[in-house]
Amino acid sequence: MGARLNEPSGEAASRSGSTSGKIDLSVLVPVYNEEGNIPLLCQRLFGVLDRLAIASEVVAVNDGSKDRSLDQLREQAAAFPRLRIVDLRRNFGQTAALMAGIDHARGDVVLMIDADLQNDPEDIPRLMQKIDEGYDVVSGWRKDRKDAPLRRNFVSHVANKLISRISGVSLADYGCTLKAYRRDILQGVRLYGEMHRFIPIYASWMGARIIEIPVLHHPRRMGKSNYGLERVFKVLLDLIVVKFLDRHFVKPIYVFGGFGVFSLALCAISAFWMLYLKLVEGVSMILTPLPLISAMTFLVGCMSILMGLLAEMLVRTYFESQQRGAYSVRALFNFDR
Repeated sequence: MGARLNEPSGEAASRSGSTSGKIDLSVLVPVYNEEGNIPLLCQRLFGVLDRLAIASEVVAVNDGSKDRSLDQLREQAAAFPRLRIVDLRRNFGQTAALMAGIDHARGDVVLMIDADLQNDPEDIPRLMQKIDEGYDVVSGWRKDRKDAPLRRNFVSHVANKLISRISGVSLADYGCTLKAYRRDILQGVRLYGEMHRFIPIYASWMGARIIEIPVLHHPRRMGKSNYGLERVFKVLLDLIVVKFLDRHFVKPIYVFGGFGVFSLALCAISAFWMLYLKLVEGVSMILTPLPLISAMTFLVGCMSILMGLLAEMLVRTYFESQQRGAYSVRALFNFDR
């Protein structure tokens, strides 16, 4: 990745704890073509963090920006030594940028915020207050959203309702980047596609306490939105993956095997009907599509069951290679260390 751009020193180091000491809060900022917003964003972010009596850092991930975003970040890092920069080789997307930020963050709490200043840094203390109250995930809700009413707000409202219904984790605003997580909730989470918005669902699998609070939302000041309607279809496809992992990751044979049994049942029905037509009605087998249906459903059924068995072996290999169990313990009481 290259040398570190800056390291805290002097007064800034003492304010953040130390360069190698404990960090309480890591603020992750994915950046893509936001050169006009970066100076004000850093001023407001560090202004808020300076008022918090905790050791903190900001991890900005430059996601292959084509403008001067990286140069602006480097300039701000000279003024704010707690700003750490991760520069990706090309544009990988917001999910990958946030995953890079999580991997490089050191804080016990990881907070995510957009770089376009539509999220307000002044909401950070309110999110941290809920973390201090014992919640594991605090999700922002853009209750008074300042975006296009139909193209953005209405579509987002429908998508949030659908995601909440299918996932069983009810949130009014999955798309809001402004969220805070305890570090242990993010351990082992790997994100792909557009799945960053589904982190609360992953957290719920870990038994996390989740709360949603209204946050401020401002109109975009500079630049243009990088989101389009095509993201809706990507989100829906990713939701199918998340739902499958939720229900059937440990026992995939239930999905593949269930479909295989259904196909074999169709094979038996079509074969029985074919024989009935031949023996009772005197209809030749070649005059109906039933022989082809019987053969196809038989092959599909057998292949589905075999795929289920293969998936079972892969799941066991995954758990054993990662030394992961089928459960997660939150805490132990009255045990020896």
